[in-house]
Parts: sequence; structure tokens; C-alpha cells
Amino acid sequence: MMKLSLREQLTQFGHLLQSALFPVLEMQLGELTESARRLVATLEMIPLTRFIPSSRGWMGRPSKDRDAIARAFVAKAVYGFSLTRQLLEALQRDAQLRRICGWEEARQVPHESTFSRAFEEFAQMELPQFVHEALIRETQKDRVIGHVARDSTAIEARERYPETPDKPDKPEPAKAIPPQEVLFELAPAPPSPPAVAAETPALNVPRKRGRKPGQRGSHKRWKGGKPPRKAPAGTRLARQRTMSLPEMLADLPQDCNMGAKKNSKGNDQYWRGYKLHLDVADGQIPISAVLTSASVHDSQVAIPLMTMSTQRVNYYCYDLMDSAYDAQHITEHSRGLGHVPIVDPPTRGRKDKNSILPNTQRQFSWAEADRYKERTMVERVNARLKDEFGGRNVRVRGAAKVMAHLMFGVLALTVDQLLRLGGKL
Repeated sequence: MMKLSLREQLTQFGHLLQSALFPVLEMQLGELTESARRLVATLEMIPLTRFIPSSRGWMGRPSKDRDAIARAFVAKAVYGFSLTRQLLEALQRDAQLRRICGWEEARQVPHESTFSRAFEEFAQMELPQFVHEALIRETQKDRVIGHVARDSTAIEARERYPETPDKPDKPEPAKAIPPQEVLFELAPAPPSPPAVAAETPALNVPRKRGRKPGQRGSHKRWKGGKPPRKAPAGTRLARQRTMSLPEMLADLPQDCNMGAKKNSKGNDQYWRGYKLHLDVADGQIPISAVLTSASVHDSQVAIPLMTMSTQRVNYYCYDLMDSAYDAQHITEHSRGLGHVPIVDPPTRGRKDKNSILPNTQRQFSWAEADRYKERTMVERVNARLKDEFGGRNVRVRGAAKVMAHLMFGVLALTVDQLLRLGGKL
């Protein structure tokens, strides 16, 4: 049996939607709107029910159907609702949306507090993260991917964050005692001068000009040019080279705090909240996602992201990163995983650490410059996530809930891009 490619599988899936599923649903629900079609296609593609535990047979009061509530949160991302209250109002008035989620009548829709408790459960069990990982493994594992672009985006949150404690004041230096207040006492005899060794050089001998070997700038007088530079040890990047993926993720800060970055015009921008780091494959398909504090530098998440993407995708060739990821540990780890790192050269006076000629800046070859143009796909994914799938409207608090809210949007965005890749949107 011949194995179908991803595009052929998506084409076959779209044909089944158009010829079999949509006509049956329109016979029961009436003509489907465009948003309803996208929601049905999303729910059919993602393995949502596989990761939702069933409460049947448990002792105590039975909980509301978590499967229907999970589908409703996917619908919230697909329809672009900012608040859960807007979702509940749409479920009350829209019979199509309500029946697609799993409720026949409006009175069966749970209360807003039930949705809140269910969302907290989904956040703690990382439901959207597991569903997204399963979707990527099923659709991208055997696909040969040329480029994976890596970048982060600011996530603004409405929550307080612990302020940095003030540093203790330095002790004031002791004041000099005026001479008139010093008590008269017998002064000890001055010590005798030390004996001068015979081998002490004369003071009038001229000193040899130039820096000692090992001092800054002394490599210019060494034969063979600049000595090879070793990667710094003891940093987080160095520790990540020997850590497992769960250990790397646990080592990253996730508390809400202040972040700063420079925009395209060189001006500083500040926000309070988090950072979402994404790996995006060809076709603008998000492969991996990690949430950190807003103050975490992009380079600290590069090794965990590329490790996560390598576990989910068997074949990809190039790691595309901007100048924030210009670190020797990152490039060496990328090559160790079998990829080719293409990192934007720094433009603020920094010199290349691995350059053969001293005081020269690394430049892209024409092939690297052409491939680096593909890095803009991660910026387009970040923009779509914020504008269309709720990334700009975060109303929950805590890293776990914020990540769950964002991952429902990433999940809907991934299915949308897959259907676009198959030519069905």
C-alpha cells in the first residue's frame, strides 16, 4: 500500500468533509456558516476526546460533560471570542454552535462558574498542549521540513507580579577622628625597613612594551591570529546541554513580570506578563511552544525548543534565528541534532566569535541570505495568533491558565494552516 503525502492526506480529508460530513450536518442543523465549517473541520482533525478523562462510574455528584466544554473552548478560539461570557451568550442563541459542541438545548449549557472550573482542570492537566503535540506527530512526523523558524512574542497579562526587593543599603564608611580628639599615648617604634634582596632589579631598567600574553588585545601580537574561543561554562545554556527536556523546561522562570524589547524602529517597549516562544515549520505550522516570564531572554529557550521540535518531527534541515540567538552553545547544539543553524549576524558592533580574521563581522552567504528570508513566517504566525485566535485578549491569571488559553488558539491556528496547505480554505 502506497503511503500518502501530507498534502494528499489533507486533500482526502477535505474531500470527505465536503462530500460526506457537511451535507449530513446541514440536513440536521441547516446551512452551515463559514465559522461553523471551520469549527467542524477543527474538531474532526484534532484528537480532543483522547486526552479528556471520563468521570462515569466515579462516586459522588457527576460532573458536567467535560468533552462538550473542551469543544466549546476550541470554538472560542475559532470564533475569536475575547471572553467566556461571549461564548456562553453565543451558545444560548446559536443552535448550530450549541449542537456542534454537544448540547441539544440551551438549558443544558453549564454555568459560567462550571466553565471556569473545567478550564482550570484543562490547564493543570495541560490538555491543549497534549492535543497539539499529538496533532503534530500525526501530521508532521514523517514530513521532510526544510526550515524551522524560531522567535518569541510578548503576551500582556492582567495580574500583579512580585516586586524585586530593594537592595540593602551599603554601610557608611567610618568617619575620621579629628587630630585634637586623639588621646595622647606612646607611639610604637617604627618598623625597620625590610632587607632588599640581591636579585631585585634596578628601578631604572626600562620596561618591555606591550601587553602580557593572555591580556585583552595581546592576540594581535601572537602568531597565527586570534586563539580559538571556548563557549562559556556555568551559564544556563551550558547546563541545558546536559539536561533532559523536562529539566530544561522546569529550569525556566514562568512567573509574571516586566519585559522589555526594541521594536523595528529601535525604541524600547515594555509590557507586563509573559513571553510565548514558538517553533514554526514551512507552511506556517506551529511545531512547539513554550511559555516563560517576560524577562527571560530569547536565547534561554532556544535549546529546549529545538529539542522539543526534534522529538516531534523526524526530518528538518535548517534552524532560522535572529541575532538574539547568536550564542556558541545554541549553534553547537543545533549541529549536534543534525540541523544547520542560520543565525542573523549581530549589527551593533559585536564581532564574530568564530571569525578567521580578527575585527571582522560575519556576513551571510547568498544561499544563507535567501534561506533566512523564510524566518518571517514565525512573525506572521505570531500576528495571526494575536489578531484572530485570542492571543491579544488574555483574561486569565497564572502561567498554567495563560498557556492553556494560548494553546487553544495555537491548536485552532495549526488546523487552519493545515487546511490552507491542503487547499481547503
